[in-house]
Amino acid sequence: MAATPAASRAQQRLTVAVVGLGSIGGVAAGCLAAAGRHDVIACARRPLDRLTLERPQGTVEVPLRALTDPAQVKTPADWVLLCTKTHQTESAAPWLKRLCSPSTRVAVLQNGIGHVERVAPLVDGAAVIPAIVYYNGERLAPDRVRLRQGSDRDIVVADDDAGREFALLFGGTPLRVALSEDFAALAWRKLLINAVANPITALTLQRQAVLRRPEVQELCRKILDEAVAVARAEGASLADDEPARALATLFTFSGELGTSMYFDRLAGRPLEVEALTGAIAAAGERHGIATPLNRALLTLLRAIDDAITSSKK
Repeated sequence: MAATPAASRAQQRLTVAVVGLGSIGGVAAGCLAAAGRHDVIACARRPLDRLTLERPQGTVEVPLRALTDPAQVKTPADWVLLCTKTHQTESAAPWLKRLCSPSTRVAVLQNGIGHVERVAPLVDGAAVIPAIVYYNGERLAPDRVRLRQGSDRDIVVADDDAGREFALLFGGTPLRVALSEDFAALAWRKLLINAVANPITALTLQRQAVLRRPEVQELCRKILDEAVAVARAEGASLADDEPARALATLFTFSGELGTSMYFDRLAGRPLEVEALTGAIAAAGERHGIATPLNRALLTLLRAIDDAITSSKK
């Protein structure tokens, strides 16, 4: 049987550029480099030539070519994995301009919704593939990351030709890519998880064990009730017991895990508040749906974020 176009493309040795070598990007780059099937380039702030990846299958140290200036890019990449925080998308534009051509595939491994609308204007006509990330990555040092896997899938993309190419790209790595025919609903389901885990861990400066407190669980359910109402108004097909499902999913992860917003606050980095809680509040406003609890979280998170930003000046 002849190979499909997607399979033929993915069987080639491709150039994969990873923009943003934080917890998500570092794990993706490390897994791809360790598999050795493609040429991986890290686009990062600091130079490095090796990356240590702690994974369930064992710790590996892999060579990794890193660029620190978009001017160092000589030719477009076959694939770009955009792994910055959503609020850093514009700052990644110089990288995307150099790395992309109309034949490039750009996978967006970011939180929130609206991946294509956010990134498409920056990629010179390249195809944009939104991806939902489920694995837990932790950046332990500039050259060391840790992968933890809590569910039966690590990344989900749409079940189309581009999504299938993306899945094949990760063949031979520990990262399990699943295909979905209802990507929009899954994107909102992931946002529901982030809507409680990220703000509460960041505000309390505790890891996910704090979510197991009974009074915190009750607060989470009320936050999620608001978010589900907004998601349905946006057209997402969600179940009647969606808040309970979201919490059940959260509790499949170890209480020892942090969240990206928790780690960002500890490190004094800007928080990804607008793409998560901010997106829910904004959608609620569009549809005339009250979201008082999400707005309360947003007010507190913005105050913290402003203080972090002011301290950098």
